[in-house]
Amino acid sequence: MLAAGHATVDFYQGAVPALVPFLVAGRGYGYVAVSGIVLAATLLSSIVQPLFGVLTDRWRMPWLIPVSMVLAGAGVAAGGVTDSYVLTWLAVALSGLGVAAYHPESARLARIASEGSHVRMSWFSLGGTLGFASAPVLVTPLLAGWGLGASPFLLLPAVLGAVVTLPAIRALSGGERAAEAAAPVSGSDDWPSFVRLTLVIVFRSVVYVGLSAFVALYMGGGAAGAVALFVLFAGGAVGTVLGGRLAGRWGRARTMRLAYALAVPAVAGVVLVPGPVAYAFVAASSIALYAPFSLHVTLGQDFLPTRVGTASGVTLGLAVSVGGLASPVVGAVAEASSLRVALACLIVFPALAWLLARTLKDPAPVPARPDEGRSAPSPA
Repeated sequence: MLAAGHATVDFYQGAVPALVPFLVAGRGYGYVAVSGIVLAATLLSSIVQPLFGVLTDRWRMPWLIPVSMVLAGAGVAAGGVTDSYVLTWLAVALSGLGVAAYHPESARLARIASEGSHVRMSWFSLGGTLGFASAPVLVTPLLAGWGLGASPFLLLPAVLGAVVTLPAIRALSGGERAAEAAAPVSGSDDWPSFVRLTLVIVFRSVVYVGLSAFVALYMGGGAAGAVALFVLFAGGAVGTVLGGRLAGRWGRARTMRLAYALAVPAVAGVVLVPGPVAYAFVAASSIALYAPFSLHVTLGQDFLPTRVGTASGVTLGLAVSVGGLASPVVGAVAEASSLRVALACLIVFPALAWLLARTLKDPAPVPARPDEGRSAPSPA
């Protein structure tokens, strides 16, 4: 149920790139303008998500999960029918706020449900990845057939996801689990390692958000662009599950280093290899970039065992979304030279992630409990 809810929220993150070709065709937006729309989806999420993490470290807020789902859906639904660029930007930013509010509390509950298992946590992350992957499959046919005026229908998945998730929220937030809230949190926070992990995720975010924003246009838009987005997002589903299983065998840090090493030639292939073969490199890039995704979350929580909400807000929020801040730069480079040159600039970021990941080691995992995040945070 939590994975289904995660799919619902991340569907709206994937819906924004799927909207881009229609905004270009229907409203004449240029590269910089659509980069700003992508920025709107990530800016509030980047800034606000850690704040929600701090709040969930102090108070139980399970009600925030369904509310944030509806907010994320309402923003995207409104973005397609607004009559100005500013209103579209604000509507998409509202969706980003909903996404920001969702992740810290849901990740806390997912940690309880997974009982610290990397594989189980990867299934929670897989839900979000499948939500991403389904966005172009649902959004593109809807808007291609009915136009941007049909975007209010995109609110329906949010309502359905909120309803489906409610039983899991009740089960994980009450009864015996809630009675254990007074138990102390064990472990000490390793801030230096957490900061390095955060930078790794930021580098990963820049390349992934850049690809998700422009790969559809780079592959020609229309049906070809929708296929490219689906391959990009669906490849992430494979990578998410694969990463959890490899981590169980090789460890999280080693799996993360291998994934980023493989991401360098994969991203280069997207830019440099022409024709249909480029789709294979899109898939390879997505698999490599998503293999460490759920591992980032559990590593961050184990680096900051007394601040699980904060760790979740950063690893699932700030560091992931901050890549959107670089998308206008990618758009500006594309307009000044070409989209191929702009995407070629992304190749350096998985290399930087690999170099920094080499400095990280697996911490001893801290058992997950339902009271995590309920104690007052220890001094930094």
